[in-house]
Amino acid sequence: MSHGLPLDRIRAETPGVEGVLHFNNAGSALPPQIVLDTVVRHLEREAAIGGYEAADEAAERLEAVYTSLSALIGAQPHQMAVVENATRAWDMAVYGYPFAKGDRVLTVRAEYASNVIALLQLRDQLGIEIVLIEDDADGQIDLAHLEAELNKGAAMVSMTHAPTNGGLINPAAPVGALCEQYGAFYVLDACQSAGQVPLDVAAIKCDVLSGTGRKYLRGPRGTGFLYTSERALERITPPFLDLHAATWTAADAYEVRDDAKRFENWETNYAGKLGLGAAVDYALELGVDATADRLIDLGAKLRNRLEELPGVAVHDKGAHRGGIVTFSVDGVESDALCADLRAQSINTSSSPARHARFDLPHRGVPTMVRASVHYYNTDDELDRFVSAVQDAAVERSRDVR
Repeated sequence: MSHGLPLDRIRAETPGVEGVLHFNNAGSALPPQIVLDTVVRHLEREAAIGGYEAADEAAERLEAVYTSLSALIGAQPHQMAVVENATRAWDMAVYGYPFAKGDRVLTVRAEYASNVIALLQLRDQLGIEIVLIEDDADGQIDLAHLEAELNKGAAMVSMTHAPTNGGLINPAAPVGALCEQYGAFYVLDACQSAGQVPLDVAAIKCDVLSGTGRKYLRGPRGTGFLYTSERALERITPPFLDLHAATWTAADAYEVRDDAKRFENWETNYAGKLGLGAAVDYALELGVDATADRLIDLGAKLRNRLEELPGVAVHDKGAHRGGIVTFSVDGVESDALCADLRAQSINTSSSPARHARFDLPHRGVPTMVRASVHYYNTDDELDRFVSAVQDAAVERSRDVR
């Protein structure tokens, strides 16, 4: 089912589908031609007239990137910053929060490794307390446990919306409603959900949202973005500043700018920034509601097909699931299976426990293969993938014997 999308046109506009079966979209998706052209053309202008001059020439298009990003998530342009990646976006907000010793930060089993490492560092430096909210019976954040801990007091709730290691889509809006009720600052990591599912910061009620370009938005690597609410702009001080984020107003004084660009720095990848804007515009033109319906449908089909294979265990959880499908094969190392598939021009990745220590060891899963579909993938590709997994499992099992 195409869900009303012009699939033939989309695939014609995606050069990579001719060469690979790409089920590593949660790592870095195949960009559409317009993103490739936008990046290359700007690099060519830099080569032809100079980097500063090319940026000046593209000033209006560069500013339009903020308008596109704000339209994607229901924000205002002045609330958006463009940075190197989602982790840096998240870091700028969380490291800039005015924590006091003993402040409680509530997080979830789905939280990403980089975020947890940062929180652990802040624990060691500032004396904050990290509180883990358990999963409910569906494997998503337990809202009752969250409310109980919020009732005890919490400075911040940090939640990954869609984890790297499974199909789960956490209930972002109900979490936001509870944070609003109890006055907690709400940081949402939308690295895997931006472009995969519709986002509306007004409905979610998050103070901060971080995202990346390279995954479900199909933008260039090395691009990310940060949304900051008005409360966040008032409360967060950037952990470092430069002459873009602030103005040197006197020999012994400076003034921080009043919009989200305070979280940026002066030197940036202008070609990548324009490519990110092109990717967001492409997503908006297709409609994230329609693309989300298709990739969620493809994810469900792949999940069901893999569950039918003998010796294959699917590890996804959650009441709502997206296009990330994780699984393991009895007796077969995940890295080895990924290598076998790549030898056939089939792209996947593996998720080890060190990327999700709150989750995978808790479930007794040391590692697993991650196959992440996108709306440009096809049913034929699902068939080819499932067949390849079955063949690789049989061959590896024969080697073990």
